[in-house]
Amino acid sequence: MNEVSPQETQTRMKDGAMLIDVREQSEYEDVHAQGAKLMPLSEFAASYSELPRDKELVMICRSGARSAQAAQHLLDNGYSHVSNLKGGTLAWQEAGLPTEAGAS
Repeated sequence: MNEVSPQETQTRMKDGAMLIDVREQSEYEDVHAQGAKLMPLSEFAASYSELPRDKELVMICRSGARSAQAAQHLLDNGYSHVSNLKGGTLAWQEAGLPTEAGAS
């Protein structure tokens, strides 16, 4: 599975990639990477098919473990342009990249 840095993710988002946050609603509302779309891992199996197959998808969670599961699920189900953000939201914040709080 392809892993990307927070900086690389931000560049890819400018080129049209979607950042998908698979943490739970309360975690997302506390803080999330600017532009991230919430799709909790607990609901992922039921909702992943809503994600476009023609766009690059970068998965993010708190530290990278849950998003790796979600990325693998997408790859197993025929998605090809999928990456995992290495280090998750913690790495995004450490890199000083923009964050938001509250619901999407």
